[in-house]
Amino acid sequence: MTDDRRLGEYLRARRELVRPEDVGIRVTGPRRTPGLRREEVATLAGISADYYLRLEQGRDRNPSPQVLEAVARVFGLDDAATAYLLALAGVRPTARAQRSTTGRGRVPTGTLQFLEVVGLPAFVEDRAFDVLAANALATDLDPGIRAGENRLRTIFLDPAGTARCPDWERQMAGMVAAFRASIGPDVDDPSVVRLVGELSLGSEAFRRLWARHDVRAPSGAAVRMWHPEVGDLELRREKLGVGGTDGQLLVVHHAEPGSASAHALALLGSLAASHTGPGDGVE
Repeated sequence: MTDDRRLGEYLRARRELVRPEDVGIRVTGPRRTPGLRREEVATLAGISADYYLRLEQGRDRNPSPQVLEAVARVFGLDDAATAYLLALAGVRPTARAQRSTTGRGRVPTGTLQFLEVVGLPAFVEDRAFDVLAANALATDLDPGIRAGENRLRTIFLDPAGTARCPDWERQMAGMVAAFRASIGPDVDDPSVVRLVGELSLGSEAFRRLWARHDVRAPSGAAVRMWHPEVGDLELRREKLGVGGTDGQLLVVHHAEPGSASAHALALLGSLAASHTGPGDGVE
Protein backbone atom coordinates (compact mmCIF):
# COMPACT_ATOMS: atom_id res chain seq x y z
CA MET A 1 0.00 0.00 0.00
CA THR A 2 1.38 3.43 -0.93
CA ASP A 3 1.79 6.29 1.54
CA ASP A 4 -1.04 8.15 -0.23
CA ARG A 5 -3.47 5.27 0.22
CA ARG A 6 -2.46 4.79 3.86
CA LEU A 7 -3.10 8.47 4.55
CA GLY A 8 -6.54 8.32 2.93
CA GLU A 9 -7.44 5.12 4.79
CA TYR A 10 -6.41 6.66 8.08
CA LEU A 11 -8.39 9.86 7.47
CA ARG A 12 -11.52 7.91 6.53
CA ALA A 13 -11.24 5.63 9.55
CA ARG A 14 -10.85 8.54 11.97
CA ARG A 15 -13.61 10.61 10.31
CA GLU A 16 -16.09 7.77 10.71
CA LEU A 17 -15.35 7.50 14.44
CA VAL A 18 -16.18 11.16 15.26
CA ARG A 19 -19.80 11.74 16.21
CA PRO A 20 -21.30 15.00 14.93
CA GLU A 21 -22.37 16.00 18.44
CA ASP A 22 -18.74 15.67 19.60
CA VAL A 23 -17.82 18.66 17.42
CA GLY A 24 -20.96 20.70 18.01
CA ILE A 25 -22.99 19.62 14.99
CA ARG A 26 -26.68 19.15 15.71
CA VAL A 27 -28.24 16.13 14.02
CA THR A 28 -31.94 16.46 13.25
CA GLY A 29 -32.57 13.42 11.05
CA PRO A 30 -31.12 10.09 9.90
CA ARG A 31 -27.62 10.05 8.47
CA ARG A 32 -26.32 7.49 6.01
CA THR A 33 -22.70 8.43 6.70
CA PRO A 34 -21.08 7.07 9.88
CA GLY A 35 -19.33 9.80 11.80
CA LEU A 36 -18.69 13.11 10.08
CA ARG A 37 -19.31 13.98 6.45
CA ARG A 38 -16.31 15.13 4.41
CA GLU A 39 -17.71 18.64 3.98
CA GLU A 40 -18.18 18.90 7.76
CA VAL A 41 -14.54 18.02 8.35
CA ALA A 42 -13.48 20.56 5.74
CA THR A 43 -15.58 23.35 7.27
CA LEU A 44 -14.31 22.66 10.79
CA ALA A 45 -10.70 22.50 9.57
CA GLY A 46 -11.00 25.71 7.55
CA ILE A 47 -10.27 24.14 4.17
CA SER A 48 -12.36 23.52 1.06
CA ALA A 49 -14.42 20.35 0.73
CA ASP A 50 -12.68 19.60 -2.57
CA TYR A 51 -9.26 19.87 -0.96
CA TYR A 52 -10.23 17.50 1.87
CA LEU A 53 -11.63 15.05 -0.70
CA ARG A 54 -8.26 15.12 -2.49
CA LEU A 55 -6.55 14.27 0.81
CA GLU A 56 -8.75 11.23 1.39
CA GLN A 57 -8.28 10.10 -2.19
CA GLY A 58 -4.52 10.53 -2.03
CA ARG A 59 -4.48 13.14 -4.78
CA ASP A 60 -2.65 15.81 -2.76
CA ARG A 61 0.93 14.65 -2.49
CA ASN A 62 2.25 17.63 -0.53
CA PRO A 63 -0.23 18.55 2.23
CA SER A 64 1.01 21.19 4.62
CA PRO A 65 1.52 20.38 8.31
CA GLN A 66 -0.85 23.22 9.17
CA VAL A 67 -3.71 21.61 7.22
CA LEU A 68 -3.05 18.18 8.68
CA GLU A 69 -2.88 19.56 12.21
CA ALA A 70 -6.19 21.35 11.66
CA VAL A 71 -7.77 18.05 10.55
CA ALA A 72 -6.21 16.34 13.55
CA ARG A 73 -7.88 18.87 15.85
CA VAL A 74 -11.26 18.16 14.24
CA PHE A 75 -10.75 14.45 14.88
CA GLY A 76 -9.62 15.09 18.45
CA LEU A 77 -6.25 13.40 17.89
CA ASP A 78 -3.66 13.56 20.67
CA ASP A 79 0.05 14.28 20.10
CA ALA A 80 0.94 10.66 19.28
CA ALA A 81 -1.89 10.26 16.77
CA THR A 82 -1.14 13.65 15.19
CA ALA A 83 2.52 12.69 14.80
CA TYR A 84 1.41 9.46 13.16
CA LEU A 85 -0.81 11.39 10.73
CA LEU A 86 2.05 13.72 9.80
CA ALA A 87 4.39 10.78 9.27
CA LEU A 88 1.91 9.07 6.96
CA ALA A 89 1.83 12.23 4.85
CA GLY A 90 5.61 12.46 4.80
CA VAL A 91 5.65 15.66 6.85
CA ARG A 92 8.70 15.45 9.08
CA PRO A 93 11.93 17.40 9.58
CA THR A 94 14.18 14.93 7.78
CA ALA A 95 13.70 11.90 5.57
CA ARG A 96 12.78 8.87 7.65
CA ALA A 97 15.77 6.63 8.10
CA GLN A 98 15.13 3.15 6.75
CA ARG A 99 15.29 0.65 9.56
CA SER A 100 13.92 -2.73 10.51
CA THR A 101 10.99 -2.28 12.84
CA THR A 102 11.18 -5.73 14.34
CA GLY A 103 14.89 -6.41 14.38
CA ARG A 104 15.91 -8.40 17.45
CA GLY A 105 18.00 -5.64 18.98
CA ARG A 106 20.68 -6.40 21.51
CA VAL A 107 19.64 -5.49 25.05
CA PRO A 108 22.34 -3.44 26.83
CA THR A 109 24.27 -5.33 29.52
CA GLY A 110 23.27 -2.87 32.24
CA THR A 111 19.60 -3.39 31.45
CA LEU A 112 20.00 -7.17 31.62
CA GLN A 113 21.65 -6.78 35.03
CA PHE A 114 18.77 -4.58 36.17
CA LEU A 115 16.29 -7.33 35.28
CA GLU A 116 18.19 -9.71 37.55
CA VAL A 117 18.24 -7.46 40.62
CA VAL A 118 15.06 -5.37 40.44
CA GLY A 119 12.91 -7.87 42.39
CA LEU A 120 9.81 -7.07 40.32
CA PRO A 121 8.36 -8.58 37.13
CA ALA A 122 10.31 -6.84 34.37
CA PHE A 123 11.12 -7.39 30.73
CA VAL A 124 12.42 -5.60 27.62
CA GLU A 125 10.40 -5.38 24.41
CA ASP A 126 11.13 -3.86 21.00
CA ARG A 127 9.01 -1.56 18.83
CA ALA A 128 6.85 -4.46 17.60
CA PHE A 129 6.28 -5.88 21.10
CA ASP A 130 8.71 -8.77 20.68
CA VAL A 131 10.06 -9.74 24.11
CA LEU A 132 13.86 -9.49 24.01
CA ALA A 133 14.60 -10.40 27.65
CA ALA A 134 12.60 -11.15 30.79
CA ASN A 135 13.29 -12.08 34.38
CA ALA A 136 11.84 -15.18 36.02
CA LEU A 137 9.21 -13.22 37.94
CA ALA A 138 7.82 -11.68 34.74
CA THR A 139 7.54 -15.13 33.15
CA ASP A 140 5.86 -16.51 36.28
CA LEU A 141 3.40 -13.60 36.18
CA ASP A 142 2.62 -14.35 32.52
CA PRO A 143 4.22 -17.31 30.70
CA GLY A 144 3.85 -15.38 27.44
CA ILE A 145 6.46 -12.90 28.68
CA ARG A 146 9.63 -14.66 27.70
CA ALA A 147 12.38 -14.00 25.18
CA GLY A 148 11.30 -14.84 21.65
CA GLU A 149 7.57 -14.35 22.20
CA ASN A 150 5.49 -11.51 20.78
CA ARG A 151 3.01 -10.02 23.27
CA LEU A 152 0.36 -9.30 20.64
CA ARG A 153 0.53 -12.86 19.35
CA THR A 154 0.29 -14.26 22.87
CA ILE A 155 -2.62 -12.13 23.98
CA PHE A 156 -4.73 -12.49 20.82
CA LEU A 157 -3.96 -16.06 19.76
CA ASP A 158 -3.26 -17.90 23.01
CA PRO A 159 -6.41 -18.63 25.08
CA ALA A 160 -4.29 -18.94 28.22
CA GLY A 161 -2.97 -15.41 27.68
CA THR A 162 -6.49 -14.06 27.26
CA ALA A 163 -7.62 -15.76 30.49
CA ARG A 164 -5.02 -13.81 32.46
CA CYS A 165 -6.55 -10.44 31.46
CA PRO A 166 -9.87 -9.69 33.22
CA ASP A 167 -10.02 -6.35 31.37
CA TRP A 168 -9.20 -8.04 28.08
CA GLU A 169 -11.18 -5.74 25.76
CA ARG A 170 -9.90 -2.48 27.24
CA GLN A 171 -6.31 -3.62 27.53
CA MET A 172 -6.21 -5.02 24.03
CA ALA A 173 -7.63 -1.85 22.49
CA GLY A 174 -4.87 0.14 24.18
CA MET A 175 -2.25 -2.39 23.15
CA VAL A 176 -3.18 -2.29 19.46
CA ALA A 177 -3.26 1.53 19.51
CA ALA A 178 0.19 1.59 21.15
CA PHE A 179 1.49 -0.91 18.58
CA ARG A 180 0.35 1.31 15.72
CA ALA A 181 2.04 4.32 17.33
CA SER A 182 5.21 2.34 17.98
CA ILE A 183 5.70 1.15 14.41
CA GLY A 184 4.57 4.48 12.96
CA PRO A 185 4.57 4.52 9.14
CA ASP A 186 6.71 1.35 9.00
CA VAL A 187 3.63 -0.81 8.33
CA ASP A 188 5.23 -2.14 5.14
CA ASP A 189 8.14 -3.67 7.05
CA PRO A 190 7.97 -7.38 6.07
CA SER A 191 8.01 -8.55 9.68
CA VAL A 192 5.15 -6.20 10.57
CA VAL A 193 3.17 -7.34 7.51
CA ARG A 194 3.59 -10.98 8.55
CA LEU A 195 2.60 -10.29 12.16
CA VAL A 196 -0.45 -8.21 11.26
CA GLY A 197 -1.50 -10.82 8.71
CA GLU A 198 -1.18 -13.65 11.22
CA LEU A 199 -3.13 -11.75 13.87
CA SER A 200 -5.81 -10.68 11.39
CA LEU A 201 -6.36 -14.25 10.22
CA GLY A 202 -6.44 -15.67 13.73
CA SER A 203 -8.38 -13.04 15.68
CA GLU A 204 -11.58 -11.21 14.77
CA ALA A 205 -10.98 -8.91 17.75
CA PHE A 206 -7.59 -7.87 16.37
CA ARG A 207 -9.06 -7.23 12.89
CA ARG A 208 -11.71 -4.97 14.42
CA LEU A 209 -9.28 -3.01 16.58
CA TRP A 210 -6.67 -2.69 13.81
CA ALA A 211 -9.31 -1.29 11.45
CA ARG A 212 -10.07 1.53 13.90
CA HIS A 213 -6.62 3.07 13.30
CA ASP A 214 -6.41 4.18 16.93
CA VAL A 215 -2.98 5.55 17.87
CA ARG A 216 -1.75 5.95 21.42
CA ALA A 217 1.79 6.50 22.63
CA PRO A 218 3.08 3.53 24.68
CA SER A 219 2.90 4.53 28.34
CA GLY A 220 2.44 3.19 31.84
CA ALA A 221 -1.02 2.26 33.03
CA ALA A 222 -2.99 0.43 35.67
CA VAL A 223 -3.56 -3.21 34.70
CA ARG A 224 -5.58 -6.06 36.15
CA MET A 225 -4.18 -9.56 35.88
CA TRP A 226 -5.19 -13.00 37.08
CA HIS A 227 -2.73 -15.69 38.15
CA PRO A 228 -3.75 -19.30 38.85
CA GLU A 229 -1.65 -19.48 42.04
CA VAL A 230 -2.09 -16.03 43.62
CA GLY A 231 -5.41 -14.85 42.12
CA ASP A 232 -6.29 -11.32 41.02
CA LEU A 233 -3.66 -8.57 40.95
CA GLU A 234 -4.08 -4.81 40.55
CA LEU A 235 -0.74 -3.59 39.21
CA ARG A 236 0.95 -0.60 37.61
CA ARG A 237 2.84 -1.17 34.38
CA GLU A 238 5.64 1.32 33.82
CA LYS A 239 7.36 1.66 30.44
CA LEU A 240 10.79 3.28 30.29
CA GLY A 241 12.87 3.88 27.19
CA VAL A 242 16.21 2.06 27.01
CA GLY A 243 18.93 4.50 25.98
CA GLY A 244 21.11 3.73 22.98
CA THR A 245 18.56 1.39 21.36
CA ASP A 246 16.07 1.63 18.50
CA GLY A 247 12.93 2.02 20.57
CA GLN A 248 13.42 -0.69 23.18
CA LEU A 249 11.27 -0.33 26.30
CA LEU A 250 11.91 -1.59 29.81
CA VAL A 251 8.55 -2.71 31.24
CA VAL A 252 8.15 -3.13 35.01
CA HIS A 253 5.09 -4.26 36.99
CA HIS A 254 4.62 -3.13 40.59
CA ALA A 255 1.83 -2.91 43.17
CA GLU A 256 0.78 -0.30 45.72
CA PRO A 257 2.83 -0.90 48.89
CA GLY A 258 0.88 -2.76 51.56
CA SER A 259 -1.94 -3.71 49.23
CA ALA A 260 -3.33 -7.19 48.70
CA SER A 261 -1.73 -7.17 45.27
CA ALA A 262 1.66 -6.34 46.81
CA HIS A 263 1.35 -9.36 49.10
CA ALA A 264 0.28 -11.52 46.15
CA LEU A 265 3.25 -10.28 44.13
CA ALA A 266 5.59 -11.09 47.03
CA LEU A 267 4.13 -14.60 47.19
CA LEU A 268 4.63 -14.94 43.45
CA GLY A 269 8.25 -13.90 43.96
CA SER A 270 8.73 -16.70 46.47
CA LEU A 271 7.21 -19.17 44.04
CA ALA A 272 9.39 -17.87 41.21
CA ALA A 273 12.50 -18.24 43.35
CA SER A 274 11.58 -21.86 44.04
CA HIS A 275 11.22 -22.45 40.28
CA THR A 276 14.54 -20.82 39.41
CA GLY A 277 17.79 -22.64 39.76
CA PRO A 278 21.36 -21.25 39.89
CA GLY A 279 22.13 -19.22 36.78
CA ASP A 280 18.51 -18.97 35.69
CA GLY A 281 16.49 -15.76 35.54
CA VAL A 282 16.95 -13.48 32.55
CA GLU A 283 16.27 -15.10 29.19
